[in-house]
This record gives sequence, structure tokens and C-alpha cells, in this order.
Amino acid sequence: MMQPSAARYTVTRPLYSEDSFTREHEKIYRQCKTPLDHVKAYFTCNSKRAKNTALSLLPIIGWMRIYRIKEWLLNDIVSGVSTGLVAVLQGLAFSLLASLPPSYGLYTAFFPVIIYFFLGTSRHISVGSFPVLSLMVGAVVTRLVPDDGPPANITEFDGLTSDQQRVVVASSVTFLMGIFQLAMGLLQVGFIVMYLSDTLVSGFTTAAAIHILVSQLKFVLGLVVPGISGPLAIIYTLEKIFVQITDTNIADLVTSIIIMVAVFIVKEINDRYKTKLPVPIPIEVIMTIIACGVSYGFNFKDKYDVDIVGEMQIGYEAPMAPSVEVFQQSAVEAFPIAIVGFAVAFSVAKVYSVKHDYIIDGNQELIAFGASNIFGASFRSFAASTALSRSAVQESTGGKTQIAGLISAMMAMIVTVAIGFLLEPLPKSVLGALVIVNLKGMLMQFREIPYLWRKDRPDCVVWIVTCIAAILLGLDLGLAVGLGVELLTVVFRTQFPRCSVLANIKGTDIYRDRKDYLSIYEPEGVKIFRIPSPIFFANIEFFRGKLVESVGFNPLRVLRKRNKALRKIRKLLKNGVLQITEKGLMQTGSGPIEESEDESNMEDLDQPTNFQDLPVQVNWNAELPAGICVPKVDVHSIILDFAAVSFLDISALKGLKVALKEFIRVDVEVYIVACDAYILEKLQSCRFFDDEIKTSIFFLTLHDAMLHILQRHQDPLEQTPRYEQLFPDNHHDYHRNGGPRFRSKSERETRF
Repeated sequence: MMQPSAARYTVTRPLYSEDSFTREHEKIYRQCKTPLDHVKAYFTCNSKRAKNTALSLLPIIGWMRIYRIKEWLLNDIVSGVSTGLVAVLQGLAFSLLASLPPSYGLYTAFFPVIIYFFLGTSRHISVGSFPVLSLMVGAVVTRLVPDDGPPANITEFDGLTSDQQRVVVASSVTFLMGIFQLAMGLLQVGFIVMYLSDTLVSGFTTAAAIHILVSQLKFVLGLVVPGISGPLAIIYTLEKIFVQITDTNIADLVTSIIIMVAVFIVKEINDRYKTKLPVPIPIEVIMTIIACGVSYGFNFKDKYDVDIVGEMQIGYEAPMAPSVEVFQQSAVEAFPIAIVGFAVAFSVAKVYSVKHDYIIDGNQELIAFGASNIFGASFRSFAASTALSRSAVQESTGGKTQIAGLISAMMAMIVTVAIGFLLEPLPKSVLGALVIVNLKGMLMQFREIPYLWRKDRPDCVVWIVTCIAAILLGLDLGLAVGLGVELLTVVFRTQFPRCSVLANIKGTDIYRDRKDYLSIYEPEGVKIFRIPSPIFFANIEFFRGKLVESVGFNPLRVLRKRNKALRKIRKLLKNGVLQITEKGLMQTGSGPIEESEDESNMEDLDQPTNFQDLPVQVNWNAELPAGICVPKVDVHSIILDFAAVSFLDISALKGLKVALKEFIRVDVEVYIVACDAYILEKLQSCRFFDDEIKTSIFFLTLHDAMLHILQRHQDPLEQTPRYEQLFPDNHHDYHRNGGPRFRSKSERETRF
């Protein structure tokens, strides 16, 4: 059977420098908008813009117009009921993380969902409590209203019970969190979440899972452990737990173990047979109902001293204003809570938007969550985002739109208004066990460490440092430390990029790192240096050092040696020790000539060598008389590959200009290839070019520059043009008038 032939292409074009390309091809000069133009456009209003703004601020209009009632409504109802059951239990459980009475978790499952229904762009995430945010809110709550000791001196606390004070703190922090999110959305700074990489979020959430695990041990073991916040809080909490370990309530411990084992097994079954099950088995709901019945029937509270949920708040309270004093004392914590809440929700929303092929808007999501948290906080709910497990239930059970979320909110409302009293005998150890068993996904992220270490060690360092810092210093400081380390790795990667020396792959116009390939061609006297990052103030010296290392000599040192040698030659000629002959400079006298103090001065040694007062041109690579020694330079051309250079700042521009002049002054030609058009414009506007550095050193491609160099440095005694050595297996033509031309034919051959 015949093998299919290789793909082929043919290219015929002249050799182009940037100057020649600009002369032959007229460029369209576009007028850039000024900041004032952008401001005018932003505030311009017309009917089309008003319509787009309405659709943007109220995404519900967009998806309600295409809603398929017959096909989607039943799916949304089933999904909403399933998600609502999970949301109710998670609301109860996560309220313990926030150090609040369980009934307030149901508020978080209701009020924020209503606002997100109208303003959110994701159709599949389930809005409500999230364990990491609950824990971060709980840290503020326990700091301002500790279990042991008096609360903070806040006016709004007067006449309130401890639980009511904690509700004021949690709702005020949530209100401030919503203000931050809403402000960022209105200012169109949704891109800020991009600074939280997947690696950082993974390390952070793993640390949060450990904090959550430790915080729930007191419920699982039935111990009385006061809430502790601040750096090393996890260590102090573990210390208090182990001091009381002999006082463990066996009934709580056994109940928790049974719950965790049962839920873990059924969840594994749900994962393994998810394609066969119409809906996941609601094991949390089943175990909660059983636990409530057993606790009520056997009177766990009185007989075994088990801590239960207790009195549930029936109905909803009147809205309340947030505490400004709490704002002042919690602003530092509220901002990272806002960032983490949005980052988690946006990442989950992005997954489902890609899967179901619709667009989400990061800025609108900030507005939606900001408004949701402000509205919810007014009715005493705490921080809302989304939980991956709850969103997975909403999507996997057939949810198509946020109507499923609205129905889940109705489920939470029914429990709050009508049947909440049935949950009063539920042991808190059951809620703690449900929280712990749902940490499996976050704790299993430890498995990423070996993979990251093998594939990307800087990312691995970010993961480990973020995780350890968040565990020991607390989630807010840990996030700040992790973000700092992440930015340092970005600086490290750009400040110390992997520069390389390229060589031609024989028979092609392709250039690769010479260390990676065997069949390469390196023309004598030519060095190709690749810079794989932007050049700016922090890495310009590194770039210059690597360039000097790659060519094998320091041009400034060579220039100074040459100028010193010229001084000595002039002195020797003046004293008659050297004479000019047909063969060049010849030594006729003897005795060394010492340089005087003035002649040793370094002032003029960095200037170009000046032969004007000498009757001969000195060949620096030849043997010099009178013991004059100057380093030989075996490189005549350097090509700088700027294909990966996206920008130059002023400091880098100055440093680059100095570096180029140093090489040019020692008779080394420097060429820059594949330079971005906007960088060229910047070089022109910053007066980069002068008598030494000309625009003619810029070429369109690396291959154009190489052909130009080989043509320019062709030895007249060589029978075969040197540029033909790039393609030894092909036939060649040379167009004398037009210069070398590309004409590739059969596989990837280039002809001239």
C-alpha cells in the first residue's frame, strides 16, 4: 500500500529587512483612541447601548427568552428539589464553621439565591454557603465575640445575647464583603481573580480543609473548645482538644463514625455508578433524618449529654442595618473573603459554561455576588459563594437554568418557615461528621504535590508555601503570603528567563536550541541569541550578561584593550620603535614603552576606536608587534531573536542601546529579528536610532537575517556561496537583482 506523501508548500519572496518590507508594502496607520475618547464612549448613551446594558445587568432576560418550558421545566424542578435538600443540610453544617446558630445557615441558602437568580450569568452554580468562606467569617466572629472573655467594644452589642452579637458581626462582615465585590464589578476589575492561579487556590483550599477538619473535631468528640483566631490558632486549638481528649463523649464519637462511614461508602457508590443512577443517592438527607429520629427517640440530649441543634428560628426576622464599627475592625479580613468567594464561584461557573456552551461575564458575576451578599446580610445571612459538591448536584440532576436554584431556595424557605422544628433534636456531631466527610475532595489535593514537583517546581513551591502559611498564620494572612510568593515566581521567571543560542536545522529555514538537536548548521562567526521574555528594568542586566556569556567575550573589555593598544601603537610610532612597511607595522627598536598616568586614564577607553591619525588599519585578529596583546574576536555577527519579546521599558531600552553599541564598536554586526511592530514604534519615538544603531539592523525573520549575513560575509575564494550550505541537498538559483528569494518545493526545501 502506498504511503501518503508529506505535506508540502512553496514560497517565493525576496529577502526582507524591516526597511525594505516597509518600502514595498504600504502600512495602514490607525489612529489610537485617547483616554478621553474611551471616557466619552463609556458615557455615550443610545437605544442599542441601553438595551445591551439592560441585558448585561439582568442576564435573566437573555435566558428566559429562550427557555424551553416543556423540555427544561421538569428537569429544573427535580434538580431544584435535590439541590435544596443538600443546601439545607450544608447551611446547617457550615453555620457551625461560622460560629453561628444553625438556623442562620438556612438564611444563606435563601436570600442570596433570590438576587443571583436575576443578576447572575451562570445557569448551573448553586449559590449559598461555602465551607472556606464560613470558616473565614467564623475567624472574625470569634475574634470580636470570643467564647471566653468579653466581646469587642462595639455600640451595637449593647443589650444583645452572645449569639445575637455573633449574628451582627457575621452579617456586617458579609455586607462589607458584598460592597467590595459590587465595587469591583462596577469598576470592571473582574480580571483581579486571574492573579489567583489554580495552584494557589488548590494549596489555599487544602489548608482551609485542614482548618475545617480541626474546627469540627470538638463537635465530633463532644468537647467544649473555645474558638481561637489569629496566627497559630490551629496549634492552640489542637492543644486544647488533646488536653481534654479523655473527656470525649462516646455517644457523639460513635454517631460521627457511623455517619462518616455510611456517607463515605454511599458517595463512592454514587461516583462509581453515576452514569447508571438517575439521581445521586441523597445519603446526607437520609442519615440526617435517621439521626434526628434516633436522637429524639432515645433522648440523646438528656441521657448521653449530646449537644444538639436546639431551638430553630421559625420564620424570618426584619432586616437590619450593618455595624459600621464592625466594618472598621474587619475590613482587612472582608477583602480576602470577597476575593476568595468570587474566585471559587467564578472558577466553578467557568467549568459549566464551557461544558454547556454559554458565556459568563466576570464583572457581572462580581456585581451579582456583591448584590446577593448585601441583600442577604441585611436579613442576617452570612457569606455566600458556591460549593462544588452542591453545584455538581444541581448540574448532574438535570438543572438547566437558575430556576433550579430558585426552587432550592424555596426548599430552604419551607424548612425555615414550617418544618424547621423537626431538626431540633439533630446532634451537632452529625453536622460535624457531614462537614468532615465532604472534605475528601479538598484533602485529596495533596496528591498534586509530586506531580507539580516533577513538572513545575516554582508552582510546587507556591502550593506548599501557600498551604503551610494558611495553616499556621490563618487563611487571610496565608492567602496574602501565597499571592506574594506567586508574584515572586512570575518575577523570577521573567527576571531570569531561559535564554538560548540557536542553530539552523539543516535543509530548512527552522532554528532551534543548538543543545537539543544533532543535525544542525552553525555558520562560522555567527551567533543567534534568543530572548524568551519581555525585557524590562529587572532583567536587562541578566540579558546582557547572558548575551556576553553566549558570544564568549566581553565587548566592553575588548574595546578598552583595543583603545589601550592604539595608544601604545601611537606612542611606539612617535618614538620610532614601530615603523610602517608594506607588510604593515614592524618593530624596529627595542625596549618597552610604559604608559603614563594620563595615558592610563579610563575616560576615553569606552569610545569607538579611532584610526584617523594612523596611516594603516589595524587587524585586531592578526599578530600585533611589540608584545601588544588584544583579545581576538571570532564572531562577526550576532542575531537577537525578539519573537518572544512583548515589551521594552525605558530602562531596558537604554540598556539594550548600550549593549548594541558595545558590540558595534568592536566591529561585530548586530541584527534584531521578528521584532513586534509596536516595539519598533517605541524605539523610533524614544530616539533609539543614531549614527551607530540604524534601522537597517532589523529583519522580518531570523532566516532573512541569516541569508543577509552569509551573503555579506561571503569569502570570494569560496566556490559555493555560503548561504547554500543551509540547504546542501537542494538545487539553488540566485537572483542577482532581487537578492536571495525563497522558493520552497517538495517537503520543505528552500531554493534561491
